[in-house]
Amino acid sequence: MFSNSISVKNVSKSYPVFEKPIHRLLQMFFYGYKKLYSEVTVLQDISFELKKGETIGIVGKNGAGKSTLLQIICGTMHQTDGEITVNGKVAALLELGAGFNPEFTGIENVKLSASLYGLTPQEIESKLHEIIEFSEIGDYVNKPVKIYSSGMFLRLAFSVIAHVNADILVIDEALAVGDVYFTQKCMRFIDEFKKNGTVLFVSHDTNSITALCDRAIWLDNGKVRMLDTAKNVTEAYLEDYFGLSQELISDELSSANDIDVTSDIDYLDLRTKFVNSSTLRNDIEVFDFIDDGSFGSKKAKITNSILTHNGQKLSWCVGGEIVNLKIYIKAYSDITKLICGFYFKNRLGQHLFGDNTFITSQQRKQVLELKAHEEMVFEFGFRLPFLPGGDYTINIAIASGTQMDHEQLHWIHDAIAVRSQSSFVGSGLIGIPMKSIQYSKLENSHG
Repeated sequence: MFSNSISVKNVSKSYPVFEKPIHRLLQMFFYGYKKLYSEVTVLQDISFELKKGETIGIVGKNGAGKSTLLQIICGTMHQTDGEITVNGKVAALLELGAGFNPEFTGIENVKLSASLYGLTPQEIESKLHEIIEFSEIGDYVNKPVKIYSSGMFLRLAFSVIAHVNADILVIDEALAVGDVYFTQKCMRFIDEFKKNGTVLFVSHDTNSITALCDRAIWLDNGKVRMLDTAKNVTEAYLEDYFGLSQELISDELSSANDIDVTSDIDYLDLRTKFVNSSTLRNDIEVFDFIDDGSFGSKKAKITNSILTHNGQKLSWCVGGEIVNLKIYIKAYSDITKLICGFYFKNRLGQHLFGDNTFITSQQRKQVLELKAHEEMVFEFGFRLPFLPGGDYTINIAIASGTQMDHEQLHWIHDAIAVRSQSSFVGSGLIGIPMKSIQYSKLENSHG
């Protein structure tokens, strides 16, 4: 049995670029004695190993070389230098429609694609119904795929790779085009596949990377910039991304903001008194603020951050309580258009919830400004969810500018840590306090 599913050693890929089309023809007659082209390097000295049963994510900006690397691993493209070893059957979803004949029907393309993965005609027939049912495209399976939408292409292509008994699953950004329901179905399949198979996963969605992957690779301009745990890599990647620019919501707010829909939304979970007097209480320990991993221009700095309740600093609290996150900052130069915000994360680095001051300042028609050496405190009040047992952290940050174009002043990873020490939670990553839970028998419901 192989310990490594994929081994990549010193792999590079470059392309010849000819100044004139005629040079491409003339180059054939020089047989390497003279170069009429320049070389563009897409990948440079890439090395990593993917162990059997492991999941590795790849992150990087557009043009970093992610898709090229996957194509080389899958054998649809050859590297210029280096060595790649793949042990096991690979099923890949690299480009929507790749390998499909647009004139063929969905069923015909399923049979064609499955045969390319090595399935016999008998195996294809036995799996055909499952593949079609998984895709959920209905009667379109009998129509030419040239009329399919990108979402339908994804459904059919993923359904095939999910049923070809692969050892290694390679998935590019194709999942981004699917509707939310099918994308979640794909994620559930991948999560189940991980139990016995190996996955190489490319996505711009860092939450998916941290949730699905054991390790991650950050590609930058064709080179491996970082190879570490998924949490560490995605945090470093986001730090680099947010430190340069940030594409967020538009500065223009709809007039709908004038409508008050929040006048009566606060409530306690109806079971709070019972739960908090029992062994089910969701005890949460709160640790002190630290600045152990931060970045930004530091024209203003976060000096402290605490969780409070009724004005008192918290060292512990319980799930369902209203708490306040206070963030203290000091300016070291004049700052205009100040924005402050936070993310609440689980141990994998997934963002569970968070907010910032942008909408509030726009609603109040205020421009937040600070002079050099002035200080300010921001306060976010919210009801703390019920948290499954484990460790959580809070990222906090301040920036200057607009949402579309701003400078990151100070961003702190894991500024505050909390630890949930009990297990009361409805289901999911967090538990939301319930306003009411009702049940009653229906009249005339006897059999």
